[in-house]
Amino acid sequence: MSWHDFYRRRDALAAVLADARHDPAAPLRSAEVFGEPEQVLLALHHTWTMRLTGRLGVELNEAERQHTGDRVAAVSAAVRATAADNPVLRAVLDAHSAAYATALRPALDNERRLVAIAAGLADADEPADDIAAVGAAFLALVLAAPGRPGEPIPVTAAGRGCLPARVATTPAHA
Repeated sequence: MSWHDFYRRRDALAAVLADARHDPAAPLRSAEVFGEPEQVLLALHHTWTMRLTGRLGVELNEAERQHTGDRVAAVSAAVRATAADNPVLRAVLDAHSAAYATALRPALDNERRLVAIAAGLADADEPADDIAAVGAAFLALVLAAPGRPGEPIPVTAAGRGCLPARVATTPAHA
């Protein structure tokens, strides 16, 4: 990809997000650079993943530096902060993920595995589908739980009911 292509794609995504400020669930503008709305959504998810990955690195390094070792809190803080910093992007992804589930499935499963392993809730040598299921449950809890970015997720009886048994019984310091 040339720099010209990069800037065209960046500008097209910025236009999609600008349009989505008013209605994140509105049909996605299919820019000629991407062709189909699925490609726009995949590019938006890539943007989300890059921002989340960067934030994960910062939060996990900070937890290590402070000797807390609380990977669950670090990952939940990273997810919440990334969502807070990118509310329109997060809203568009949430609004369109069901409609484009087939196209997004590989990208979403990669994201889910990333957070599950980063939080210490799964090991890389476990079955990929199991890791993705744990990550999906964790993300659902983190994104739905009340709180500000940086706050640890509350582990309550109600929260445990939302998670697979393995996650619900994992100590917060894991």
